[in-house]
Order: sequence, then structure tokens, then C-alpha cells
Amino acid sequence: MSLPSPIPRPTDSRPTGQPATETTLEVVKLRKVFGGRGRREVVAVNDVSFSIRRGEVLGLVGESGSGKSTIARLIAHLYQPTAGEIRLNGAVVPNRLGSGALRQFRRHVQMIFQDPYASLNPLHPVGYTLSRPLKIHRLVRGDLQTQIAGLLERVGLSPAATYAAKRPFELSGGQRQRVGIARALAAQPELILADEPTSALDVSIRLDVMNLLLDLKDQEGLSMLFITHDLAGARYMSDRVAVLYAGTLVELGPAEEVIDRPQHPYTQLLKSAAPRPDAGPVSGEVPARGEVPDLGALPPGCPFEPRCPFAMPECRAGLPRLYDVGNGHQARCLLHDPEVMQRHSAP
Repeated sequence: MSLPSPIPRPTDSRPTGQPATETTLEVVKLRKVFGGRGRREVVAVNDVSFSIRRGEVLGLVGESGSGKSTIARLIAHLYQPTAGEIRLNGAVVPNRLGSGALRQFRRHVQMIFQDPYASLNPLHPVGYTLSRPLKIHRLVRGDLQTQIAGLLERVGLSPAATYAAKRPFELSGGQRQRVGIARALAAQPELILADEPTSALDVSIRLDVMNLLLDLKDQEGLSMLFITHDLAGARYMSDRVAVLYAGTLVELGPAEEVIDRPQHPYTQLLKSAAPRPDAGPVSGEVPARGEVPDLGALPPGCPFEPRCPFAMPECRAGLPRLYDVGNGHQARCLLHDPEVMQRHSAP
């Protein structure tokens, strides 16, 4: 897909003295508990840590209810974390931000929502929607309508004047999602949080939207968190993949390593449930058993232990650490603990 030249970026607006870093985002032991104070507590995100380098796409994979969208909303400051840190360009972002600091933060971090219809105001034409981030972040350069047209053309909506005058109900699902992408781009961010941006779209246009995101990522130098439940989509989009189960990060590594050679039983279960058409039979298939645990009553130790065919007594003793399994690949499973496996292999 051929795109116009990137929109010029304004001068770097990081606070004075904040160092440049090769890592755009760091999430450190992020935790979110809903409820409490006499109400039932639900652990939606359980001490999750990962980073995203400049220009990198990290795929966040897991089934519905695993905490993927909650993590994106925590990073975007739509929710406040219960514990943990979010670091942008090496600087810790306070868990509570005033209106001015929040506006500055969202100048750098933008979100693309799953439902493109619900995330757009049905009363406002597209041109007005795209004008708001330009005005709020004081990014109007010259003629506002020309900038809006440039954004629309960059996401493949042409002629721009026609689309700028339309309201969301006059657009298809794919066109609405392109408007959502253009709105995120308008702030000229460093990090895009794409929360299942293709799941509400027809299969025939999902690839177009993913290619658009990749082209824009390359041309703008963006970092991206790409959230999906689809392993094939994660492989296509991502440099690295993180797998989430019941709010816990269970596997992390290069996309091809994680998807072709999964080292956690849950990732193996995901792969066996949706194998690649060109991959042939799936070796080491993990039989599904049981249900996803109640997040308000998580089992002790590994949350996957009640469903895992390889479960051992040690799995209930505590949450395993992430074990290095080679090639930058990590898995949170005692099957990779030599001492534990030696005890179980002893005669």
C-alpha cells in the first residue's frame, strides 16, 4: 500500500532532562484489582511486566477475559493501576495525573478501540472528530482542513473532502476503523495501543487494516501494543508476542518462537485450538480440560494448574517465575525448572 509522506512531527516535547531511550514503554509488575472495600475482589491483571522498544510491535494474546484490554486501558490511564509502574521513555508515569499532565501523556500514547462505531461520536462528522486532537494538542499547522485531509488520505480514505463530511453511521466498519486510526495518528504519538482493532471487521478487510497499521508504524517510527486473541494475526503483526492467561503473563518471546515452538502448556493449547493451515499436524497437542478460573477466586500458584495435563504438586505452591528457554524466549512454567523436573524423573 502506497501512502503519502509522513505528517511532520513537532519538536520533541519530552520534559527537559528526560533521557532518550531505546525503550518506549515499560510495564513493571502492573496489577489491577476491581472491587474491594466490602465487595468481591477480582484480580484482572496480576503483576504483569513487559517492555516495547522503539518501532516494535508487541502482540498481546489471550482468550476473552484474560486481561488484555484492561492492560491497554491501564497504560492509557483510562483505569488507575492498583500497583506497579508504567514508564514512558524511561520516566515513571505517576498513577494519578492532573488534567494538564494527562493531556501531555496522551499526546505520546494513543489508543485504537475494538469497536469503531462505539468509539466515534455519532453526532459529529469525521472532519470534526479529527480536528479535536489537533486542537487539543495544539498541533494545527497552517490550514486545519488541509491537515484533516492529509490524515484521511494517509489511512486510505479518499477523496478526503467526501469522508470528512460524513458521520459514522454513513461509513462501513472498515472505514470507521480507519477514522479511528486517523484520530490516533492526529496526536502524532510514539505509542499506539491497538485493542483488537480488526476483531469487529469482516474477514475480507482485516488484512487491509493490519497492513495499514504496519505501513504507518514503519513510516512514523511508532511503537505498538497489538492486542488480539488470534495467533495468526499476532504472528503477522508482531515482532514479539506476550501470552496472557487469567491476568498473568505466561509466555514472552519472538513471535515465531512463541507461536511455532510454544513452551507453556496454555500457549500449546491455544495453538492446538487454531493451528496454521500450512503447518501440518500440531505436535505435542494439549487436551483442553476444565474452564478458565474465576478471577475472583484464583487457584493458588499457577492459574493454569487446574487445566494443565502436566500439573505437579509444586505448581500449587506459588506462581512460577519466567524461565529463559533460549533465543529471548521465556515461559512461566515449572516444566523448565531443572530441580523440579529432576525430582520428578528420579526413580
